[in-house]
Amino acid sequence: MEAQTPPTPAYQVEDSDNYDRKTCPAEIALKAISGRWKLLIVRELWSEVRRFGELQRALEGITQKMLTQQLREMEQDGIIHREVYLQIPPKVEYSLTPLGESLKPIIEAMHEWGTKL
Repeated sequence: MEAQTPPTPAYQVEDSDNYDRKTCPAEIALKAISGRWKLLIVRELWSEVRRFGELQRALEGITQKMLTQQLREMEQDGIIHREVYLQIPPKVEYSLTPLGESLKPIIEAMHEWGTKL
């Protein structure tokens, strides 16, 4: 009987010439939450739904352009939900999706790990 070699984990690549980094789930996850503001935006949305202005005031130092960009990326990734109310003046609210909610234990574990560095 021939010994079988265990499968290669996604993050360990045997043939780097044929490796497509976009297919590594860990790297995709890191990209979705990387950047200076994304984790802070998630933190602000943990407890309640927020409007754009509330987020901007809570995230001291973020520009309107950067907040807009980060929110759009997070919406595209399915982390946040953007609810537009057709009224005057316009009202937009942001909240975490179930996928975004699933980040809580991951971020808490990252926080705990970070305290050990």
